Amino acid sequence: MNELLNEANIEKVTKLMAEYGFILVKVIIVLVVGLKLISYIEKFFQKVLTKKKVDVSIRKFIVTIISITLKVGLLISVVGMVGIKTTSFVALLGAAGLAVGMSLKDALGNLAGGVLILFFKPFRVGDFIEGQGYSGKVREIGLFCTSLNTPDNKRVILPNGGLSSGSIVNYSAEDVRRVDLVFGIGYDDDIKKAKEILNKLVNDHPLTLDDPAPVVAVLALADSSINFAVRPWVKSADYWTVHFELHEQVKLTFDSEGISIPFPQRDVHLYQESK
Repeated sequence: MNELLNEANIEKVTKLMAEYGFILVKVIIVLVVGLKLISYIEKFFQKVLTKKKVDVSIRKFIVTIISITLKVGLLISVVGMVGIKTTSFVALLGAAGLAVGMSLKDALGNLAGGVLILFFKPFRVGDFIEGQGYSGKVREIGLFCTSLNTPDNKRVILPNGGLSSGSIVNYSAEDVRRVDLVFGIGYDDDIKKAKEILNKLVNDHPLTLDDPAPVVAVLALADSSINFAVRPWVKSADYWTVHFELHEQVKLTFDSEGISIPFPQRDVHLYQESK
């Protein structure tokens, strides 16, 4: 009797080993082949994105997302081969992903913003931009945040989520910019003479451009002055140099030519009441 039981147990164990051994071999083969195939797919996308000159940060991000997605799919396939119901496993992964997504909502928003910035390139490292109430030279563009150096050399870190969804002014996007200046003269001054002086100063400046042509015109008859709009075009890198130098040159030339630059004045009349 014992011998029959032992033989039955041995036969049962042998069947189980044969059955699960075959499954184990299949799992190992699928894992090895799957991981090898995923590795080839990663290299393929790496080459394609490199050839397309996609930014290195977004390139790594895309390849990582593809790798994780394929490996999760491979894991689900292996779990199904073992005999575990994949529907409950997928539901568990979905619930876990939702919980992680809710807890990391802001971080994921910044990550998405970083991907958009790196992909569409509204600005590059070295550009001078204005966004989220700050302006400065772009020092670094990361997946989660962008760092700027302000003109007075402060470091500002801006989350990419708000930066990508808000308005951005890129002062370095174009090679040429217009300098908008306003100069006022008194109502008693010679308007034609003042216009000639302004035209000469603008045209004689070594950093202003002839094309597009500069504009000097009467802008407004203000309360205390006649205001001229002076709008020369310059290379973007020369913007502030021309801005500062023209202010100084106009003041010195107006003084030497007897043209006044008025400032707001108020007349006060005193009356003595009779008793």
